[in-house]
Amino acid sequence: MEYRRIVIGDVHGHYDGLMLLLEALAPSSKDRVYFLGDLIDRGPKSAQVLDFVQHSPYQTLLGNHEQLMLEALSGRHPDMRAWQCWLYSGGDATVASYRDTGMMPYKHLDWLRSLPTYIDLGDIWLVHAGVHPAMSISEQSSEQLCWIRKEFHTISKPYFPNKLIITGHTITFTFEGVRPGELVRGQGWLDIDTGAYHPKSGWLTGFDLSYRRVYQVNVFNSQVRILPLDEVVRQLYPQIALPKNWLFPVVQQQG
Repeated sequence: MEYRRIVIGDVHGHYDGLMLLLEALAPSSKDRVYFLGDLIDRGPKSAQVLDFVQHSPYQTLLGNHEQLMLEALSGRHPDMRAWQCWLYSGGDATVASYRDTGMMPYKHLDWLRSLPTYIDLGDIWLVHAGVHPAMSISEQSSEQLCWIRKEFHTISKPYFPNKLIITGHTITFTFEGVRPGELVRGQGWLDIDTGAYHPKSGWLTGFDLSYRRVYQVNVFNSQVRILPLDEVVRQLYPQIALPKNWLFPVVQQQG
């Protein structure tokens, strides 16, 4: 195996937790690391997270919280409705992080505008929220790819016949029967947003696809744990049979 593929869930401004997670993951210069979006808001160090990821060799997707920030700061004059929506959704913590560091958000805006809404790795398809099952990819905008929940999570068959969709966006313990820190799988998808900012959880998750290992750091107490994927994942609908080898083996390494 030439390199590992690593996917990291919603960071939400927890820079210190992210540094601990990357220390545990220990990616080499050859490894490919991907963020699923929502780097910002709610946590205390969003400006630092953005600055780090922007200047790292890693790739990241646009999340709904980055979209909220862009809408609030897109013009010469603030859109007060968009501004209030962003602040209400956790943007107040992001604003405070810029004030505390002396950084200006405008240095990150052009980069945020350039972020893709999905990354196709061949056998794996990365997106922040999911896809609308009744629409082709070309028909879908950031409204679906960054925001969707119910229509995607309740699909009865995989959207792609030969790709696993990996998402963040929806905290896994909000699904029935799922405990904080556990991942959730459905028909053709895997959700790894374990609610790093939420007081009920605190777990920030990184998933090593190549070795099927889940790395987690608790941002509140700095606990680190490494678990086999099958020990930490829960199936959303037990009545729907999934193949034993439901995570496609790494046979193509693109991107």
